[in-house]
Amino acid sequence: MGEQAVTGEAGAAPAPEPDAGTAPQSNASAAPGPEASTAPQSNASAAPGPEASTAPEPDAGTAGGGAASRTADIVPGPGGVMTDEVGVVTGELTLRTEYADGQVALRVQYREADEWYAVTGGRAPLADPAGLDAVHTIAVGLLDRPEG
Repeated sequence: MGEQAVTGEAGAAPAPEPDAGTAPQSNASAAPGPEASTAPQSNASAAPGPEASTAPEPDAGTAGGGAASRTADIVPGPGGVMTDEVGVVTGELTLRTEYADGQVALRVQYREADEWYAVTGGRAPLADPAGLDAVHTIAVGLLDRPEG
């Protein structure tokens, strides 16, 4: 048996265990804990660095299910970024996160180059185009590793 963490105030009675035969109760009446907050959250700390652009490219848009994209300059860590066309690419790159036809796709290019390469495993369905910014921010966070 492993150790269990004890939480709550000293001397307080433990909360009753939920009955397995009943449906889960809503936590709407419970007081929010440290992990819950009713204050609006700022995404300033999660935003990509100053070299990243999350603004739509001039020809991008999502009206009528059209295409949209976001770009950011990145420097991947050791091992680079695996692509479908040419294998691993390293060094200073530009990452483009594209949304079209219910799919999001990641592409990279050497900075200032013309050719774009599909990131291996970098395609997934995305039902709501409003999620493009979040996907792009996560992709930048995962791939931009200038310190290694």
